Amino acid sequence: MDLATIIGLVGAFAMLVMAIFTSGGTIMTYVDIPSVFMTIVGSYFALFTSYSMSDVLGVFKIIGLTMRVPKFGEQAIITKLMSFAEKARREGILALEEELEDLDDEFMKKGLRLVVDGSDVEIIRTLMENELNAMQARHAYRIGIIDAWSKLAPGMGMLGTVTGLIAMMKNLEDKSQIGPNMAVALVTTFYGAIMANMVLIPIMTKLKSHDAAETQVKEMIIEGVLSIQAGDNPRILALKLLSYLDPVTRKSVEAEILKD
Repeated sequence: MDLATIIGLVGAFAMLVMAIFTSGGTIMTYVDIPSVFMTIVGSYFALFTSYSMSDVLGVFKIIGLTMRVPKFGEQAIITKLMSFAEKARREGILALEEELEDLDDEFMKKGLRLVVDGSDVEIIRTLMENELNAMQARHAYRIGIIDAWSKLAPGMGMLGTVTGLIAMMKNLEDKSQIGPNMAVALVTTFYGAIMANMVLIPIMTKLKSHDAAETQVKEMIIEGVLSIQAGDNPRILALKLLSYLDPVTRKSVEAEILKD
């Protein structure tokens, strides 16, 4: 469970509620069911025009990814690649073949399979980078759905406001209703701003950070595979891979894997 996401969402809404009460308002002042349908539900259905049904129905699964902390196991990856490098230098590249079937990381397995098969270094790099690019394209497409929703919600909020103002202008003779009607009209813009700035844009930003972290791990694996293919010393390989980690993580991992 990613507590940062929970704290961010709950904290933002808590501050909003606090602002409402400290300004002398009440929650019910800001509750308007037609505005919910117009802004939140309406913007969601507008996504169906831009994306396939399966993509739009799966948007909540995408949002759910921000509720979990991704674990890529950088230390285990570095340790495994060092082990492969040591075995390759001691027994030869072909000795790695018997261990590939037990390897859980499919990306690493494909790269090392190419090494065992004697593929050229540029071919290995190109094939692995192509797979990395394909992963990034998938992530960007899914993040794009959230981005589209973050733009549609405020737009639908403004549409709801205009709709309410039109209705109000047609009944100007009843001056007692101008204030309440104006308030209701503005609630849709309020909901659109909440959806975009407190929910969707922060979620999109976190998904981008997940993508960046996974991309970094994949790049680290590519570097490790090519280092094994080049016959690098395991400690040299480890130093190359450690350069991909942030200073704090690097220090703790380095102390563990280079302690000998």
